[in-house]
Amino acid sequence: MKNIRFLILGVLFGIIQSKSEVVSWYRIYEMFKFQSFHMYGIIGGAVIISMLFMQLFKKGIIKNYLGENIITKEKKKGFVRTLVGGTIFGLGWALAGACPGPMFVLIGHGTTTILIVFLGAIIGAFVYGLLSKKMPN
Repeated sequence: MKNIRFLILGVLFGIIQSKSEVVSWYRIYEMFKFQSFHMYGIIGGAVIISMLFMQLFKKGIIKNYLGENIITKEKKKGFVRTLVGGTIFGLGWALAGACPGPMFVLIGHGTTTILIVFLGAIIGAFVYGLLSKKMPN
């Protein structure tokens, strides 16, 4: 019962995604063809807000839900790993016609084809769990 706030936040986030048309295949198509600023504005706004919140987390001003500081450790930097990962993510996004973030919103909208993407995400998470100890992350 104490975690109900996370369910409420998730539902609100889904409503925001739906109302802002982030889940619209047409909006994603426009973005990849550089025909509209709509998605770039939303993604850019999210990046800026995330940067601000990350700084607040790092300084200890905002704590996690248990009241503890969130410790962030430096990640390995690498151009190749970023390029490969971003390419795989972008190709998957373009092929699916949807970002994996709003999968549940799309399922709620009745977009049954997203179930293939959902199944791929489940399988990918499972495979990553099996291989994560062997990967250089």
